[in-house]
Amino acid sequence: MDGTVLVADDDRTIRTVLTQALTRGGCKVHATSSLLTLMRWVKEGKGDLVITDVIMPDGNGIELVPQINSLRPDLPVIVISAQNTIVTAIKATEADAYHYLPKPFDLPDLMKRVSRALADKSQSRAQSSQADEVVAEDLPLVGRSPAMQSLYQVIARVMNADLPILITGESGTGKSLIARTIHDLGDRRTMPLVSATGADFQNVEESSSLASRARNGTLLLDEVADLPLEAQIRIVRMLDDLKEDGPRIIATTQANLAAAMDKGGFRQDLYYRLGGMTLKLPPLRDRIDDIMLLARHFAQRAEQDGLPTRQFDSHAVELLRAYSWPGNVRQLENTVRRLMLMGGEMRILRSDVKSVLDNQPEAIPTAGDDDGVSTSVARHLRRYFDLHGGHLPPAGLYQRILREVELPLIETALDATGGNQAKCAELLGINRNTLRKKIAELDIRVARRRKLM
Repeated sequence: MDGTVLVADDDRTIRTVLTQALTRGGCKVHATSSLLTLMRWVKEGKGDLVITDVIMPDGNGIELVPQINSLRPDLPVIVISAQNTIVTAIKATEADAYHYLPKPFDLPDLMKRVSRALADKSQSRAQSSQADEVVAEDLPLVGRSPAMQSLYQVIARVMNADLPILITGESGTGKSLIARTIHDLGDRRTMPLVSATGADFQNVEESSSLASRARNGTLLLDEVADLPLEAQIRIVRMLDDLKEDGPRIIATTQANLAAAMDKGGFRQDLYYRLGGMTLKLPPLRDRIDDIMLLARHFAQRAEQDGLPTRQFDSHAVELLRAYSWPGNVRQLENTVRRLMLMGGEMRILRSDVKSVLDNQPEAIPTAGDDDGVSTSVARHLRRYFDLHGGHLPPAGLYQRILREVELPLIETALDATGGNQAKCAELLGINRNTLRKKIAELDIRVARRRKLM
């Protein structure tokens, strides 16, 4: 890399880390804790790239991006922030920042983006207008996980496009919330948002009135996979009759629409009319680093509602992170509220969390008909590594994982064959003596019974 980087951050440690890393990478660095100083450098023509924090003692870094673009259109700006919300990501995108990264950021990833930005510097960047002020900080769309940050960036790109959007994800992941956020933060926010379900498409008159009510706003079709075929036909006709100044269409579903089409439960013509852009929301179990961000957000919201202030004990945090959350964000919110209501100690202990979670399901639901064993195992392994918080698991992982898979496989096969080891060995495709050896090694109890199948 070759170039001069201007760094603005009020955290001395971050300034030091960035200065050292960028210098080792071949760059010259000017670092400051003041946006005023940063803007003076920009006006003086210094720097080939800017890296700035958002919340600074003398201002907001995002609000400076349009000014920098106006003064020097060829000067890329990378925004970094500990405010890991969708609003921050969208504001950074609307302000035409070169890139946005949440804190704590991955240093190698940042260095790659710095290298790319310096290489692209010769290309002229369009001047952008300053983003409108949006008050939406109460939305629980927070997350520093790569999955959520990627989602934020896609939302920012499609927010003002005229494409229909299909939002998919398990129950409780926040599909309707994402839809409302796209409407509330987009250029249609002054127009109505009309939410429709199957009951709204019972007759032609009601179907046609929905688009009229939404005007040039947003028409939200909630859980479209649950719509009967007759309602789907009416929606197709309604969409075909939409005028150019009609509403934008956003649909949500927790079902696999491709599988539903194969089974004849969902119309292909409707699928292609809804799927201009598809946003897939990740389940909470795939964004472990966001669990405590969300939990603390919900705890603060509960405190604002008058509930006592309680802090999470480190052992309670471990248990919350290890849980599978089949009900996703909605289940986490309800769980945190129950924990806050328990009162007692100022700290939420592991025993408190266990008493609440023991009465809730822990099994991970199937994510769809196309979700094979390999995909499920890969998801489990990623989650296992994530639970170690950036550290490697203990040595001997290969044998531990094989044992974890082998034990339930043999137990399930024995149960299916009523404990008949000959049939079980045949089912598994292994030698009977090998099966006996495995039963002894894994300490599996075999009970013979008659199996009716």
